This record gives sequence, C-alpha cells and structure tokens, in this order.
Amino acid sequence: MARRTSLISTTLSCLANLVSGYPSKCFQARVTAIPDYALTYAPYTVLYSKEHYFPSDVVTHLEHTTPEVNYTAIADATTLADLNSLTTDAYLTSNDDVETNPSWLTSIDNKPDADGLSGAPATIIAVQKDGFVDVFYFYFYSFDYGNDLFGIVFGNHVGDWEHSMVRFVDGEPTHVYLSAHSSGYAYTYDAIAKEGKRPKVYVADGTHANYAITGTQEYTFAGSLITDDTDEGPFWDVALNYRGYWFDNDTTTFTIAGGAGTGGSAQDAEGAHWLLWEGAWGDQEYPEDDDRQYCVFDISCHYVNGLTGPLAKNLGRTKVCQNEDDCDILDSL
Repeated sequence: MARRTSLISTTLSCLANLVSGYPSKCFQARVTAIPDYALTYAPYTVLYSKEHYFPSDVVTHLEHTTPEVNYTAIADATTLADLNSLTTDAYLTSNDDVETNPSWLTSIDNKPDADGLSGAPATIIAVQKDGFVDVFYFYFYSFDYGNDLFGIVFGNHVGDWEHSMVRFVDGEPTHVYLSAHSSGYAYTYDAIAKEGKRPKVYVADGTHANYAITGTQEYTFAGSLITDDTDEGPFWDVALNYRGYWFDNDTTTFTIAGGAGTGGSAQDAEGAHWLLWEGAWGDQEYPEDDDRQYCVFDISCHYVNGLTGPLAKNLGRTKVCQNEDDCDILDSL
C-alpha cells in the first residue's frame, strides 16, 4: 500500500511539473514500481552487535559535507537535487573533524528499532536484463572504520557504499551477491541461509563488508591476513524505509520507482539524477603531514579516499559478481 501511495504521488507530481513547464523531473518518474518480489526476498540484513557506525541517510550526509577538489571547497553544501552538477573529481568532505565522532557520522539515531526500522533509507535499484532482473540493495554509512593491520587501523574513510544483489528469473530468486571490501561473494539462492524466504546478510563491524555467515571472516590484503567480525546483532529491514529506482543500462538512466517510509516520500523533490554522480562520497585521503594521518610503505593509510556511489558498482553486470573477470559462484556456505 505504501509503494502504491508513493507511486501515485510521483505521478501527480510529474503532471504538475508538466503544467508548470518543468518536464525534466517528469521524465525521472516511471509507472512501474519496484517489483513485489524485490521486497518479498529483500535481504534480511543483520548488523554487528557492537557496531559504532550505523546506517546513514544520504540527505543528512550532504548537510554535513562540503564538495572539495584538491582540499579546496568548490561549492557550498549540496543537495540530492543538484548533486550531479558537481564535477566528478569532487570529494564530499566532512565539515567536522572525523576523529571527534560527530553524531551525524556515527548515525546512532539510525540504529534499527525492534521491528528492524532504521531512520536511514536504503537505496533499492532494479535492473531489467536479458531474461532476468537484478535487484541491488544499497546500504550507505557516513563512516567506515577500517581493519587492523600490523596492530594499526588502516582504511578509515568517510562515505561508505555497500550492497547486496539478488538475481531473479521469472520473479524467483536464483543467486545472491554480497559486496565485501574491493570484491565480494556470490552464492546460489538455495545455498545461502535465510530468514523465511529472505537471504541473511551479516554486516561486519565497522567496515560494513557483507558476509553470509557469522563469526570471524578472513581475507587477504597486501599479502596479509585481515579479519572482519559478524554476529547476530540488530536486524535492519531495508524494505521498511527505502528509495526505489529502475536503472536502464543501455541509456544509463535512473527513474523513480516509488519507495517506503521517509525514503519513498522524499523522492519526488530529490529526483533520480543524483545517482549519476560519479564523485567520492567522502574526504580525499588526508596528506601525510595531517596529524590524523599515517601510512605504511605503499600498502595503505589510516585514512583513505571516500567511496563512489552505486553507478560505479557495475549495475549492468551479466555475471553475478561485480568483478566479472573473477566470479566463482558458491553452492554451499
């Protein structure tokens, strides 16, 4: 019902824009809503029990950042409606010293409640392809707390986009992809653990990498073994509060597809063009003469560049994995 109401609102807004002489916003609207199956099988997302950096609303993030190029402001604080007007080499830079952990950065107010509702809308993007539909569930966090490497924390950054993806054939789920750091993991739908019909996704402490199981997760970085931790922490129901879109890979076009909660109600004014912006959603890597920064050889630094948004995650992929050159599909956990 919420999705239908949002869709009707979008259509009325579209007609109003046409009458007022602003057709461009109308063309961002789409009559087709996010498919029901995209919500029926939406990931059952589980945060870490001792997480300190919770899901964030992209709107709030923009209110507390300034676009910079080479550490110099190029504009005042931006909004979703005009984000894509920024140059793609811009960094959305924190207005606060991140080491003070301002409340907008930790997003503690967006910790999901007992029903799984977070005040931070997820971003759900459906992509029609040849014989199947990929539905991407994007999670945004204003801060990523890095991993311990050689007893020192590396890889902190402002602006963290992570995602899971479910592939559907004739409305039935067949595969699941979980992003983790610079790569991820692909599974058959039958292989992955579920809560009812929904695939379970465990979000790692601080780094927000996504995994299919709880416990200590190991991966290799710069020849060293790095670990993440996941457990049965707070449930985040992304289907309760989200901005929904369709993406046309042939034309590189995003269109509004309705949503739920505050995310769905805000879409009309925001438009969909913000998803086309290819700049960084966080600070540029701090120089080594910054008191907050330290680096080890050419391996990594304590603070690194903020991440780019959904468009950079290979939404048009044919294989299940983001990196299609290296895509092993697991049929067991």
